Amino acid sequence: MDAGVEAAPAPSTAGRPFTVTNRLVLSIAVPMTLAYLTTPLLGITDTAVVGQFGDAAMLGGLAAGAIVFDLVFSTFNFLRSGTSGLVAQAFGSGDGRAEQAWFWRAFMLAIAIGIVLALAGPAVAWAGALFIDGEPAVSAAMKSYVIVRLLCAPFALANYAILGYVLGRGEGMLGLFLQIVLNGANILLSIWLGLVLGWGLEGVAWGTVCGEIIAFVIGLGVVYRRFSALPRLSMAAVFDRAALRRMLAMNGDIMIRSFVLLSAFALVARQGAQLGTLTLAVNAVLMNFFLVAGYFLDGFATAAEQLAGRSVGARQRKSFVDAIWLTSLWGFAMSGAVAVVVMLTGDALVAFITTAPGVREAAATYLPWAALTAVSGVLAFQMDGVFIGATWSRDMRNMMLLSFALFLAALFVLPGLYGNHGIWAALHVFLLARGLSLSAMVPLRLRQTFPAPA
Repeated sequence: MDAGVEAAPAPSTAGRPFTVTNRLVLSIAVPMTLAYLTTPLLGITDTAVVGQFGDAAMLGGLAAGAIVFDLVFSTFNFLRSGTSGLVAQAFGSGDGRAEQAWFWRAFMLAIAIGIVLALAGPAVAWAGALFIDGEPAVSAAMKSYVIVRLLCAPFALANYAILGYVLGRGEGMLGLFLQIVLNGANILLSIWLGLVLGWGLEGVAWGTVCGEIIAFVIGLGVVYRRFSALPRLSMAAVFDRAALRRMLAMNGDIMIRSFVLLSAFALVARQGAQLGTLTLAVNAVLMNFFLVAGYFLDGFATAAEQLAGRSVGARQRKSFVDAIWLTSLWGFAMSGAVAVVVMLTGDALVAFITTAPGVREAAATYLPWAALTAVSGVLAFQMDGVFIGATWSRDMRNMMLLSFALFLAALFVLPGLYGNHGIWAALHVFLLARGLSLSAMVPLRLRQTFPAPA
């Protein structure tokens, strides 16, 4: 087998056959889309709570802290996505022991990383303040927020592993329930501690800590109760060296991919800033439409992830191909609908977000670019899901690096020729390159993962 493929060990016989249907795709995608859409509500609530104190430095500290946590926790998102792909393959092969083993490996890794992050809170806060380089009052507020919130790192990362296990089994409704518990508790506690008790920004941070702990206790309880009905797994099985190497290699590839992705979005913001404050503000407003579209596309990417992994584990080539086609069709349908809605209502939405006349006027010029990111990004999101589920993580990493190189070339040339239109065109180049390059790899990997019978 080619070195670029990280295939699951083949079981002696084929796993559990299954048929990929529209209903099966939607049973995963719809609940998880709703779950992902609860995330922005948390940010809005935190901003509204802190905003009630009328302290600009406190609001700035919250915004700066949010940037730090986006970077930190996005880096370790492999604890969710990598676990999902590995569990999905074990689920497809009917190997309940392997499902347990992959979960406990990810769970223990999450706890270990989380403890290090919690202990490193002051250092992370200092580095974040240095990176943001804000006014002293903003830096002080951000540091207090970051140090408190990082206390929840072991629980937050463990929740990634729990969600990855749940989604790997295709249990979308359970995943939705856990996300509602997490974000709902977070919102309620942030309001109570931050506003009712008057703890301000630190109250919002403690609300997040408590919300993560509550979700952790409930999620782990669900998983442990399920495992308690099964034969106990030995520590030797959990710490199998070959399995650990496979998991760490895959997680490393996903982490590199996440770093590059964040870097691309950071460069879009930076290039906008080079064209002036107005352009920076306009792009920041319009990127919200891409982020919201991403929540919808993530639901179908999650479905692709689980179904692709399950198909590999079950050795069901037809199910794998059907999963690609159906998640693609639904992804394009959803992205087209989102693009139409943004085109029709974008001006009103921009007016809701900002009252600045200059930003509103300029945003209208670039609105079509923002609306069409949903369509350009369909294959990028969906193929990421397929490659994570199939554990073809090295290909995903390599194609991300290739796409990033093309993006850098476009970002170097196009803004000089077309201004902000060039920045948005470069973003589309990046999204299309990711999706098309991964799609081009599928036929080869498909033949290698599902070889024809002799």
